[in-house]
Amino acid sequence: MQLYNKLSAKERAALLEEAGKDRLTLSFYQYAHIGNPHILRNHLFLTWDALEVLGRIYVSGEGINAQLSLPAENFYAFKDHLDSISFLKDIRLNVAVEQDNMSFLKLKVKVRDKIVADGLNDDTFDVTDKGTHVDAETFNELIADPNTVLVDMRNHYESEIGHFKGAITPDVDTFRDSLPIIEDDLSEHKEDKKLVMYCTGGIRCEKASAYFKHKGFKNVYQLEGGIIEYTRQVKANELENKFIGKNFVFDHRRGERISEDVIANCHQCGEPCDTHVNCANEACHLLFIQCESCAQKMESCCSDECLEVNRLPYEEQKALRRGKHNSNKIFKKGRSEVLKYKK
Repeated sequence: MQLYNKLSAKERAALLEEAGKDRLTLSFYQYAHIGNPHILRNHLFLTWDALEVLGRIYVSGEGINAQLSLPAENFYAFKDHLDSISFLKDIRLNVAVEQDNMSFLKLKVKVRDKIVADGLNDDTFDVTDKGTHVDAETFNELIADPNTVLVDMRNHYESEIGHFKGAITPDVDTFRDSLPIIEDDLSEHKEDKKLVMYCTGGIRCEKASAYFKHKGFKNVYQLEGGIIEYTRQVKANELENKFIGKNFVFDHRRGERISEDVIANCHQCGEPCDTHVNCANEACHLLFIQCESCAQKMESCCSDECLEVNRLPYEEQKALRRGKHNSNKIFKKGRSEVLKYKK
């Protein structure tokens, strides 16, 4: 019984191209008490592998967080399977704004302690006492109110390429870093301001809204379905779009264009650009913003050092990597000192 992906990304990409099927990229999450996450994990892998699902799925005792793609022709079979699981019946699915058949190239279903690394002790507050969910229309009305404080619950590399107008965008590397900073910065407004939060698909706001209510904030709201659902509602209901730039996504696309505004810069030359790439040197793999001109000049590398390594024969590169761990700069998402125009 195969319970793990056995194909490389390159092999899978070739199979997808050969199959020629249109695929849907979507995401969903659900907080729920799961008695044995390992059993659920194996069940999901076996069922979804048969449906040609690819993606990154985290299962824990507190629920599930999934970003995935599947052949469009298998969507209803996939939805029927979700509906057969009690806590996933009729769950909202966030369908990607922009589709790409290569958004995911492997199926990874992992058991984690939490479905989002928040660093919180959930036993100290009521995680079900969440903020008020609002749709796109109500969200637009709320953020037009001068008594509203709008907070982006994402990380710096996400908000750098796109965010809502007037939002506070914490300069943090991780979600857990943002929670105490926001609480400290807004401590004087716990009772007199409306705290409105948003993130990519809504999952980070689910926990954050309960946390901030526990910390004494009286009027807490969260954008239902995050930026992805907001964009869908704006288009469907012909509402004014308040989001500028791109929405960062955690798959091979790395971003969905929401408006034509380019609000970021190439980290190497400073020219307007909002295209995230990973350094071509596999020993680095740093995530950063790179324009087409610099990509050509630097051969998709972040530095001269990486360019030099990347030009070596593949076996020599492997030998250099042997026994070494990737640098922590990989996880700093564009913080490397080699980037002259980093945020």
